[in-house]
Amino acid sequence: MIPLELAAIARITGGRLSDDADPHAVVDGFVEFDSRKITPGGLFVALPGKHVDGHNFARDAIAQGAAGVLAAKDVGVAAVIMPKAAKREGDNSGLAANDPDGSAAGVVSGMSKLASYVASTLTAEHGLSIVGITGSAGKTSTKDLVASVLSAAGQTVAPPGSFNNELGHPYTVLRCTESTKFLVAEMSARGIGHIAHLATIAPPKFGVVLNIGSAHLGEFGSKENIAAAKGELVEALPSAAEGGVAILNADDPLVAGMAPRTRARVVTFSGQHGAADYYATDISLDDVTRASFTLHSPHNEPQRVELNVFGAHQVSNALAAAAVGIESGIDAATVARSLSSAHGESGNRMDVQTRADGVTVINDAYNANPDSMRAGIAALGFTAAARPGVRSIAVLGEMGELGGDSVSAHRELGNELARYRVTHLVAVGDNDAMDALKDRARDRGIYVASARDVEEATSLVQAILSVPPMGEEGWYERDARDVVLVKASNALGLWAVANALLRGHSMGVHKNFGDGER
Repeated sequence: MIPLELAAIARITGGRLSDDADPHAVVDGFVEFDSRKITPGGLFVALPGKHVDGHNFARDAIAQGAAGVLAAKDVGVAAVIMPKAAKREGDNSGLAANDPDGSAAGVVSGMSKLASYVASTLTAEHGLSIVGITGSAGKTSTKDLVASVLSAAGQTVAPPGSFNNELGHPYTVLRCTESTKFLVAEMSARGIGHIAHLATIAPPKFGVVLNIGSAHLGEFGSKENIAAAKGELVEALPSAAEGGVAILNADDPLVAGMAPRTRARVVTFSGQHGAADYYATDISLDDVTRASFTLHSPHNEPQRVELNVFGAHQVSNALAAAAVGIESGIDAATVARSLSSAHGESGNRMDVQTRADGVTVINDAYNANPDSMRAGIAALGFTAAARPGVRSIAVLGEMGELGGDSVSAHRELGNELARYRVTHLVAVGDNDAMDALKDRARDRGIYVASARDVEEATSLVQAILSVPPMGEEGWYERDARDVVLVKASNALGLWAVANALLRGHSMGVHKNFGDGER
């Protein structure tokens, strides 16, 4: 972050200096929650949690070279001590649930105020441009693509993985320095007002809304309520005269309908038709579902893009990234080259690797909702379709946060598996939703195996892969080019299945990354 004395940090955050603090000590390193990651000049954020209290590691952080600690209490070392804070209305985060006295809320409030100061200072004095991205699906993959495009024009900061909430957002802002030209911020919501709050921390100049899907439907109640929350991003943008740009998906009526909610200039993108400002034609997929397409943009010659990330859904994400880049002043040819060379930076998200024996493993186990599940199953189906005679194996776990729609949403996945001619389902977990998925898959002629946990799922997949498939004329020698998709909500840890399938196997020609989660 930008260099600041501890006295200035106390003033900005509303905290007080501990007796051990030198008010002139300068924080000019990174802000970290993990004392083991502290570098000289850094600031350690001591968060009291359900299982671990960061205050217990304050001395370790100072020993590692931290200039100070942001804390909720005196820890016997140089610190800015934050007052307790009341829980924000509608805050249903895990952090709030385990913060009975407001200590954690106070520390997070202080970090947010510090991030807001850094963002406003860098914007006013150094021309920092902030891009906000939201949507029910594809935030992280689009974030990675946008960062790749913008990096062609200057130093760009983007969150690692999905740092898109009240902790990860200010953490990412505080990675910015005077040299940072672009900040790319994911913005998620668990309720009304959440994105509006994040936008006050780092006010975006560009706002990208990707789609309105079924993720968190159990919390919001309807897609219209989700749209109301996601649209807070475009409401936060500056006016067109001030350079604000809202980038909306013309293929999603609820997103396109946000145009009247913003003062910013509106541009649109579409992977389906040419009526938008940014659109794709001549779309094709290779044998591991990497898309190629022709990019059309206002006042530019068409450009050919050959993506290195996986899944047909990435075309729409790439168009959104192209719009950010070109609207930021980057020429279309440079944008196309950047998109063609981009690799996803976030783990367990459409991470597609092909073993030396030809088996392809699609690890998209970071998260799951109906939209991302459909995209993952489509990628599995298309990849297997390019390899006649092989098996397509879906290792699926439960989609969370769907409320009363959970059983029907899981049942519908059985139809998706059949639609893309998936041959095998390994279903992990035992509940009504997973039973509905298994029953529908069996009804559609798919081989179904049930697993209680990661270990059993791994064994079942390995057993399937160990037996040669049967051709029309009996058993035959094969080149082991089966395809496996691993996908579920992150809490299930199914990424361990993908890791186990790859462990001990040398990799073949494909080792590329993307993001099918949303």
